[in-house]
Amino acid sequence: MAVERIINTSNQDDPVEVELELTLRPNDFKNYIGQKRVKQNLGLSIAASKKRGESLEHILLHGPPGLGKTTLAYVIAKEMGANIRVTSGPAIERAADLASLLTNLQDGDILFIDEIHRLNRNVEEVLYSAMEDYAIDIMLGKGPSARSMRLDVPPFTLIGATTRAGSLSAPLRDRFGHIYRLEFYSPEEMQSIVERSSKILGSEIKPEATRLIADRSRLTPRIGNRLLKRVRDYSDVNSDGIIDAKSTREALALLDIDDLGLDSADRRLLGVIIDNYSGGPVGVETLAALLSDERVTIEDYFEPYLLQLGLLERTPRGRKATAKAYKHLGKTKSDASDQPKLI
Repeated sequence: MAVERIINTSNQDDPVEVELELTLRPNDFKNYIGQKRVKQNLGLSIAASKKRGESLEHILLHGPPGLGKTTLAYVIAKEMGANIRVTSGPAIERAADLASLLTNLQDGDILFIDEIHRLNRNVEEVLYSAMEDYAIDIMLGKGPSARSMRLDVPPFTLIGATTRAGSLSAPLRDRFGHIYRLEFYSPEEMQSIVERSSKILGSEIKPEATRLIADRSRLTPRIGNRLLKRVRDYSDVNSDGIIDAKSTREALALLDIDDLGLDSADRRLLGVIIDNYSGGPVGVETLAALLSDERVTIEDYFEPYLLQLGLLERTPRGRKATAKAYKHLGKTKSDASDQPKLI
């Protein structure tokens, strides 16, 4: 079940939200804030490839959702002066779908596959020869009369994005010449992102309001931009449209987002571990059942930030709430029951 939260790091289906997010995306390295090491390495490779007149080596971007993997793919295409075709792993159901995509590419084009870890294994095997030899083998017909035909593919660059690099098969992962992990952003970088986005949106924002939004954005640009838009709405309706500290605090309180950027769903997860299981350890499958969510939702949308803050700990026996989590929720060890409780 999808997590319906304002701080959800997944893309939302609202066309207005999607259009606004596209507007806020930088289109070159100069305006792409953060990920300094990744930008330096990619900038060097892009300059070398353009000098030699070659396509870039294939690139794998991985890390938690919302950190800019898709945006970075568009920036790479812009810096290379190349066209980009965008798709996702689940959308490519058959080898024929992949063949159609690849044969319609032009020299130097970029193919971006989001959620590449969800590619069908049969499709993945066709992709191997395309990445290495710029050719694909397809089967024509069935039974004894079936024959194989090889189709040439123009030199292209595959950019794969995934939140679960460990789920990629080793043969696919080894065919990428560049593998980069995108890290969470620093508070200072988040302030710069919020300030830049407010200018694009045409909203005046005070420095203290910028800091408040940045501090509660979970170190993630997608969430920072989403919070900025909600605070802007609140300021437009309830004040003079200038985003100041007062309207920002009121808007974030209305959204039930606390000082660390946690919402009620995060606090409920930590509360379940503390109140029902004495702080843990408790298995992730048990947590998923108690919260009526899927395991992948907990692992992809809850845990990365809670782990980053030191509120949650992974152990071989399960998840544990840390002393910092107790303090943040205003709980003590004596509050935790030795017996699980229904929620």
